[in-house]
Amino acid sequence: MQYRTVGRTGVQVSRLCLGTMSFGGAADEETARAIFHRCREVGINFFDTADVYNGGRAEEILGRCIRDCREEVVLATKVYYPTGPDVNARGLSRRHILQAVEASLRRLNTDRIDFYFVHSFDPETPMEETLRALDDLVTQGKILYPAVSNWAAWQIAKALGVADKEHWARFELVQPMYNLVKRQAEVEILPLAASEQLGVIAYSPLGAGLLTGKYGVNRRPEQGRLVDDPRYAARYADTVNFVVADRFCAYAAEHGIKPATLAVAWVMSHPAMTAPIIGPRTLEQLEDSLAALEVDMTPDRRRDISALSPTPPPATDRAETLQPHWA
Repeated sequence: MQYRTVGRTGVQVSRLCLGTMSFGGAADEETARAIFHRCREVGINFFDTADVYNGGRAEEILGRCIRDCREEVVLATKVYYPTGPDVNARGLSRRHILQAVEASLRRLNTDRIDFYFVHSFDPETPMEETLRALDDLVTQGKILYPAVSNWAAWQIAKALGVADKEHWARFELVQPMYNLVKRQAEVEILPLAASEQLGVIAYSPLGAGLLTGKYGVNRRPEQGRLVDDPRYAARYADTVNFVVADRFCAYAAEHGIKPATLAVAWVMSHPAMTAPIIGPRTLEQLEDSLAALEVDMTPDRRRDISALSPTPPPATDRAETLQPHWA
């Protein structure tokens, strides 16, 4: 296993991060434990979860998994989405953050969280309140580094400026969506991360299963997230996404590589990427993602695969502007 440093923190993490959204849901505890231990066998030391995954069960199961190796793993969890019916059991207010972190610490059976993500942007709470609460948690030792997911680049940049001005702990890790059909992160978030020395762990490298070979313009499985979950169905509903899936699967077949393996390897190859987040529900799915570590993703191969999907326009919206060589 190769390891990379998370931004400027000095923390070394594996080139793949295990996401645990399936723990306690699609993957029962026995399966989740098997997936966790297989990841540890190959050297994965980075694990991502959230307080809302399966009503807190994902954190509880992960907490039991890390019981005997807590000092050897890097742990990330999140706060923002509703954790109960109370009107204040959500968002990024100081009140909710301080309550949520204690609940996550209990479920994870640990005394600190290595990277604590704000899970989405909260338009109802001043950014300064959120950042101050996170800084207080760093001072208390309950979290080591603040992190951010699902914020726009301008919001992240503003937060970095506020934290610098106030001498608060800044975001050190970002978690955007990124895969071959969802490439918006290339426009501003990934360049921002490279410029400001932020770590990046990207979620959904397989496009919720779209890039695994199960889907195409005229191909749908009987079950799957894009079939069963309205959120994912809406996210990937555009026909062009299925056209790209067909092109990509044909390319993978031509080169003798499983689509899921190649999709993860493509995300991993972006120079700003610390680690893609893989979220298998079975050991078989895990092995396909682990195989990405062995793919020789040359610059030419990355360009060939990138050409299978539309390149997002640059931030200035000047189509004639040259894209970076790694796009």
